[in-house]
Amino acid sequence: MSKIIDRSVDIGEFIPASDDDMIICRCEEITKGEIRKAVHDGMYTMTEIKRYLRAGMGLCQGQTCGKLVKGIVAKELGAPNGELAPGTSRSPVRPVEMKVYGNEIEDRGEKYE
Repeated sequence: MSKIIDRSVDIGEFIPASDDDMIICRCEEITKGEIRKAVHDGMYTMTEIKRYLRAGMGLCQGQTCGKLVKGIVAKELGAPNGELAPGTSRSPVRPVEMKVYGNEIEDRGEKYE
């Protein structure tokens, strides 16, 4: 069993660091301290961190912060980066006007049916 999956291993208590206020995920404004605290709260995988903090769920979908978050989580767990499974990427969801679904899109004043 991987050291990361084994939740019976005590990783120690959360000790604040001087750089905990550094923003890691710019899209969702998640700090290094929030990520570190989440690990100590029991979020050991990238998917759990993503669901718990929304890190990597902004417009960039983790393209900017993904490696940084993974490195922070791995360091807190005392494991190499390669042991952490990557988080799942999905397309960002954007609001869509109901007229698009109703096929009532107007373009240059013309109504399409």
